[in-house]
Amino acid sequence: MTKVFHFDAPREKYQCDAAIVWCFDNRFQLGFSKYLKRLGVVNSDPIKIAGGAKSLASPEHETDREFVLDQIKKSIRLHGTERVILMLHSDCGAYGGLAAFGGNAAAESKHHEAELRTAAEWLRRALPQINVQGYFVDFEGIWAVDAL
Repeated sequence: MTKVFHFDAPREKYQCDAAIVWCFDNRFQLGFSKYLKRLGVVNSDPIKIAGGAKSLASPEHETDREFVLDQIKKSIRLHGTERVILMLHSDCGAYGGLAAFGGNAAAESKHHEAELRTAAEWLRRALPQINVQGYFVDFEGIWAVDAL
């Protein structure tokens, strides 16, 4: 191997502020990352997969749910994670985009809120000790799902 870039990284393990289950759609990366920083999430274990929290709420295959749950369990075991943040976003291809809701942003938002609630309920049954938060991100901002 040839070294192509040098940097110094801390060698000690970190305490994870949150495992974050979010979509790999990069359109929302900057805004959501800024919001996470505002929440005090400095050390995170990102779990980025198509559809984000969809894999817990309405997975295409049960193995998708098992994979995400396994990743969260590893975050808990390796980094002491106590909080999971779930994210869904507008125009997500895993849901068929905004077109799947007839272009109706309000219907899409309502659906995704229900999906976040389902994902949180499922996760709490699997890991009762974990604190769960859910967020819907659209092109104008970030919306917290109340009373998760």
